[in-house]
Amino acid sequence: MAAFLRAVAPPPGPAAWGRRLHRLCCCGGQDPRRRVGSGPAPSREKPPGPETEKFQMVYRFDAIKAFGYLSRLKVAQTALTVAALPPGLYCYSQGLMPVSSLCLAGGVAGFALAMLCWMSHFFRRLVGILYVNEAGTMLRVAHPTFWGRRQDTYCPVADVIPMKESPDWPQELFVRIQQYSGKQTFYLTLRYGRVLDQERFT
Repeated sequence: MAAFLRAVAPPPGPAAWGRRLHRLCCCGGQDPRRRVGSGPAPSREKPPGPETEKFQMVYRFDAIKAFGYLSRLKVAQTALTVAALPPGLYCYSQGLMPVSSLCLAGGVAGFALAMLCWMSHFFRRLVGILYVNEAGTMLRVAHPTFWGRRQDTYCPVADVIPMKESPDWPQELFVRIQQYSGKQTFYLTLRYGRVLDQERFT
């Protein structure tokens, strides 16, 4: 019966042939449903920026690693000091600790928090390494983070206030690197740091 139906079935008309030709021309013989979303993959290359340029080191402060370790140590010490407060409160509620000892523990924890805020504010702005790109238009500042790790900050050279316009003296322990835009201020020591390229640094 199936062979009989195939034998007597009418041949495809012009409309059917037109649909087949349109499918071959537009889809290259493939099912159009398979081509949905199969366009060219978007480019994942990063646009050109300061990270892709070549920088030359002009200044280095060798003790910056020690300051990074000190920052981590201060964070750990503050965390331990603050974590000791709940057991102290429990001992005080049970009558195992006098109020003077509890106040002393609270004062130590408060002082540790204040010192952590001050030290992290200074350490995060302490310059470890200075780089300048080949064109001399971009400054890269390597400095510690709150957790003592390295972070690079990019500053346009045209936005950096020259040292001759700064109220700081080069003979001072720390010299500020300020920007006209006032975005961020860094601290640099010429007394203990090494200038590797005097011309570019100037």
